[in-house]
Amino acid sequence: MKYYISKKLNISFDQAVIKVTESLKNEGFGVLSEINLHEKLKEKLNVDFRRYKILGACNPSFAYKALQSEDKVGTMLPCNVIIQELAKDEIEVAAVDPVASMMAIDNSSLENIATEVKEKLKRVISSL
Repeated sequence: MKYYISKKLNISFDQAVIKVTESLKNEGFGVLSEINLHEKLKEKLNVDFRRYKILGACNPSFAYKALQSEDKVGTMLPCNVIIQELAKDEIEVAAVDPVASMMAIDNSSLENIATEVKEKLKRVISSL
């Protein structure tokens, strides 16, 4: 099973970050965290890596429902969305497939929640 939903865009990295953040907001997600992986790899390992940002996206109502069903599901939250620069003005955006990640948890009540979140993330990616 594929563990992500993705799309390639022909825009700048900064434009992609703005579009992704707006699209997430339109589907009820907020960005709880931002990790500039290329900066961290340079800082910690002194290596050059392509521009690569991880957004920790959360839809509060779905997170709450999931936590009510499974108290340790927080180990799987938030939903990560990556933005990576493959070449100049060639960007890939990918979001975790929550259905794939929830398969690791033996709790059938999470299936519907994961499916609904997946549909929202698919709309985020397809709207870009």
